Amino acid sequence: MNLKHLFAASTIALSMSALPALAQENGIEAMQEYMMFSDYETGISLPRQIDQTVFETALFVDTRDAGQFEEGTIPGSVNIEWREVLDRIDEIPEDRMTILFCNTGSLSAQATFALRVAGRSNVVVMQTGFTGWQQDAAYKP
Repeated sequence: MNLKHLFAASTIALSMSALPALAQENGIEAMQEYMMFSDYETGISLPRQIDQTVFETALFVDTRDAGQFEEGTIPGSVNIEWREVLDRIDEIPEDRMTILFCNTGSLSAQATFALRVAGRSNVVVMQTGFTGWQQDAAYKP
């Protein structure tokens, strides 16, 4: 290998090692942009706000694991575990409200945040989660 090839290989190797840092920087920038321009209530819904009209038009995504989903969920919900939402983003429609929930709202809040940073403005987290829906839902079929 001559000096020219060695220099080229070194340059490629150095630029490749910078890619993860650039990706991380872009991710942080996207999150900062989202957080700076979002209202406090953006991306949040409460069970008492989910009336029959909302219930019949929204997609509910249960972000709990498959075992919890099988034990009981909101009727008509689909199960996408919270850590899989970006891998399965194609299953989440862009043209209608999508309400994510877990037991209490904490894991589904992380999933909602990830989806909103990824550009999905139609997703909201149901605060208080499935537990809150069982207690306070405005509409239960």
